[in-house]
Amino acid sequence: MEQNNKKIRLAITHGDINGICYEVILKTFSDPRMLEQCTPILYGSSKVASYHKKLLAHQGDVTFNAIREASQATDRHFNVLNITQDEIKIDIGQSTDIAGKLALQALDMACEDLKQNNVDVLVTAPVNKKNMQRDGVDFPGHTEYLSRKFERKSLMMMINDHVRIGIVTSHLALKDVPAAITEDILMEKILVMNASLRRDFGISMPKIAVLALDPHAGDNGVIGDHDQRVVKPTIEKAAEAGMLVYGPYPSDGFFGSVQFRNFDGVLALYHDQGLIPFKLMSFTRGVNFTAGLPYVRTSPAHGTAYDIAGKDKASEQSFRNAVYLACNILRNRHEYDQLTENPLR
Repeated sequence: MEQNNKKIRLAITHGDINGICYEVILKTFSDPRMLEQCTPILYGSSKVASYHKKLLAHQGDVTFNAIREASQATDRHFNVLNITQDEIKIDIGQSTDIAGKLALQALDMACEDLKQNNVDVLVTAPVNKKNMQRDGVDFPGHTEYLSRKFERKSLMMMINDHVRIGIVTSHLALKDVPAAITEDILMEKILVMNASLRRDFGISMPKIAVLALDPHAGDNGVIGDHDQRVVKPTIEKAAEAGMLVYGPYPSDGFFGSVQFRNFDGVLALYHDQGLIPFKLMSFTRGVNFTAGLPYVRTSPAHGTAYDIAGKDKASEQSFRNAVYLACNILRNRHEYDQLTENPLR
């Protein structure tokens, strides 16, 4: 950790080898100033990295320090922890079984190093959820995987310069959303967001807005009663517990009127309710953060982008912001823990 003059050890999982992952990673660390922020450790392959580097017009000064374990990583170098010695077949722009296998292997190894305190934070490059499915492994997404791995209640949060949006049901089919929005689940997510805004973002009394499930928040029961029957009572209980939670707000008017600027966090009830306005605001700059975990994990807010893979067209802005955010949150946690370690009675 960044204590005793040691830099933050930043684990990076390489994601899908056939997408834009290596491109955005290499572009990010082609700027030597990034090495002043942290010590990167890529869980992947130096051979795959070299292959992708040759596809870039401006390769920069990225050189690879190949290592076998995180303890061998050195400051001011781009460290590559080779997760396999096997030959790797690369099929740019294609979903392949080997790509899914290697993505999961990198994630497993990085998480184990987090548990062993060999690394400090985790930034995950995009994966293909379909080819990540393996025997005995159901992979609906990083958020769910990490929640199970670390046995914690978590919340997917999308972060940009204007808003922090949490997704209550994250990767769930729309038809299953209403049944999943219970008072217990909603309160759980409110508590996770409130705690994260305090510890991870340094907001002492965060204001949280909760969006409505039905159009016009049900229009007093004309369109639906879920907001009046489940969402509103949960918000009232959160307020009674001392949290500044408001709503439910119909999402169209809430974002259309820029009302979100009045809040420190927004809870969307399902994936597209939060992700559509978020990506309209910051498609190439936003960051995915998993709140509630014992470790800091961020990711760029985009996918594998097979359609532009290998074409030197991908923007590294989102990945760079994911690195910055991971480091900032870790520092915020250290500061918060120090300030609250021995509170006055």
